[in-house]
Amino acid sequence: MTILSRCIVIMSGVLLFSSQFPIFSTTTTATQKTHRFACHVIPRQSLNQTTPPDQQSPNPKTILSTITNLLWGQSLPPGLLISTVRTTWNSTWQLMMSQLAPSDSSGRYTRPASKFRLNPPFTLQNSTTLHLYVGLPCPWAHRTLIVRALKGLEDAVPVSIAGPGQDGSWEFKDIPISNRDRNILVPGRDNANGCRNLKGVYGLRRSGGYSGRATVPMLWDVEKKEVGCNESYDIIEFFNSGLNGLARNPGLDLSPKELKGKIGEWNGLIYPNVNNGVYRCGFAQSQDAYDSAVNGLFTTLEAVEDHLTTSRYLCGDTLTLADVCLFTTLIRFDIVYNVLFKCTKKKLIEYPNLHGYMRDIYQMPKVAETCNFSAIMDGYYKVLFPLNPGSICPVMPSGCEHDVLLSTPHNRESLSLANKTTKQDH
Repeated sequence: MTILSRCIVIMSGVLLFSSQFPIFSTTTTATQKTHRFACHVIPRQSLNQTTPPDQQSPNPKTILSTITNLLWGQSLPPGLLISTVRTTWNSTWQLMMSQLAPSDSSGRYTRPASKFRLNPPFTLQNSTTLHLYVGLPCPWAHRTLIVRALKGLEDAVPVSIAGPGQDGSWEFKDIPISNRDRNILVPGRDNANGCRNLKGVYGLRRSGGYSGRATVPMLWDVEKKEVGCNESYDIIEFFNSGLNGLARNPGLDLSPKELKGKIGEWNGLIYPNVNNGVYRCGFAQSQDAYDSAVNGLFTTLEAVEDHLTTSRYLCGDTLTLADVCLFTTLIRFDIVYNVLFKCTKKKLIEYPNLHGYMRDIYQMPKVAETCNFSAIMDGYYKVLFPLNPGSICPVMPSGCEHDVLLSTPHNRESLSLANKTTKQDH
């Protein structure tokens, strides 16, 4: 039998199987897309019921394995088939990546701009109609959770936590309270609108709905039924100074006037090279794009590592919004970005100052509760299909476990004491 004939036999078997058991079909009609979130009801059998052997659906892996064994036994498929599958997969991968991570003509990832920016009318000192939507895997949403916690805004700004669906959208899940860790944030229901997914919340806008990307974080005005903002930095600036009348910790200022210049400089370096830099590595669609991104990433990490030798935080002894933004990338580095996003030159644990700095912030009151490592890993490895087709979630590195290293003493407070002593001596 020729190679071409063998390929035809395999494809015929797959098509025959798909036609007999359409539940495995990968084709999605426009109607199915429209109602993707409208119904997920699948008939269930009683636990006491059994399906007769002649009515059971055959395992697709078993059928394909049988066909291939008949054609070429234990040897590898012929080169023509391998090259055909590889070409098809590469084309499919590029198509998926164009939707997941848009790139320019050179294959460099270009992050889409946030659609809803914070406008001056949305800065009421005592607003009580705000609701925050987040997803735990997302570092941009994580920023808002940390500032909300540090400022004591949990009661003033309730939160709904979505989880990533298999198609990459954000969905709300009904998790029984008995299965929740009360000390760690977990996905749950939409507590403001009762929607099944975040796209549904965006669609409730009184001013005309919304059909674009439904991203987190998102600040929602319950009374106006309007998206107030979905730009993370706008939201954390607003939480820092715009709701002090409702905050339990109004005296904390993460962006003091005298440090705004330094904060801006650090953000200007860290955002493109680290925060977005890890995504530019993982979502690169050409070797040149990857090389450029990974060089920028590790050059910046080296520079920050050197700076933290003598400075407790980025701007001295004061924790700022710049530190919060860097932290949410660092806490994900070894468990996700180093492996899945090919940021492999070094692990974060190999940078003693950066790792100590990360532990310093992690050990601040309320910060650890915002770090759900299981949700973070699931949100990347099990959902980013183009980067991890098998959806296999690796074991968590030992250096990222709460009780092993993240909670060990960091001794970085000594840098602050040393700086103060030096200033007093002068």
